Amino acid sequence: MTSPHPPHSIEPFDSRSASAERARVVADLTDRQATTLESLLAVLRSRDTSDAAARQTAIDLAATAMVALRAVSDHDRSLSEEPVAQAFERLRDDLRPLVRFGDLDVQFIEPPVNGRALPGEVAHAARAIVRGAVLALVEQAGVARVRVHWDCDGSNLLIHIRDDGSGDLTPDSPSISRLTSRVAALNGTLRLEATAGWGSEMAVSLPLDVPLAPLTPAAAWGLSPREKGVLELVASGARNRAIAEALSISENTVKFHVANLLRKVGATTRAELAALSR
Repeated sequence: MTSPHPPHSIEPFDSRSASAERARVVADLTDRQATTLESLLAVLRSRDTSDAAARQTAIDLAATAMVALRAVSDHDRSLSEEPVAQAFERLRDDLRPLVRFGDLDVQFIEPPVNGRALPGEVAHAARAIVRGAVLALVEQAGVARVRVHWDCDGSNLLIHIRDDGSGDLTPDSPSISRLTSRVAALNGTLRLEATAGWGSEMAVSLPLDVPLAPLTPAAAWGLSPREKGVLELVASGARNRAIAEALSISENTVKFHVANLLRKVGATTRAELAALSR
């Protein structure tokens, strides 16, 4: 019998690897849509763009985002390799609307063309991390320029991002904490250095060969049977209503369990919770 769902639809009880893959898709799409919204705001606030041009550009940005949302298929990318220069060019494309219509100057320092190809999973995650980092940096006052540099030492993808802002960011800033959790889930490292009045600099290292692993064993979380059931469904990509129906509980009860899971695991989002549950 033919499945009524499209190839990338979310099914409740897939394998753990498929669940982790879906979690990465959710995290990536969240950053993509955040970038799109920032770009839309930049267009609408631009004093150099006429109302008609701004409206048409906003429509084009929204349409492009919708096409990307419907067409995304992380499964194929995660099973393939992507040349590092191609992966970097795709990142440039992701950030181009924000650069074009905002007051932000993003300088791209390209990686060596003959650098080692990136596993699709790493390339995909690296773009999401850089998008999240750029959005975190531009939240500061006075940021006019950001430099993004990729390199590869043969074993790790090395990412350097620097701004010219106020240097107010700290490792405890919510946006940086989220990025740190995502990098750690990839067995990578993130170092932040900020100097008041001089700006902030992030250095990220993502291993190309080390398999993903949870920060702590799931068995050490001390989950109840009900929490384990909720966690399995969250990791599958199910939303609160679907979880409530599957477990015959109310949506408010689902929210209560999800909040407890986030606290016990140390995650800040459902996507992180799902990724760490692998």
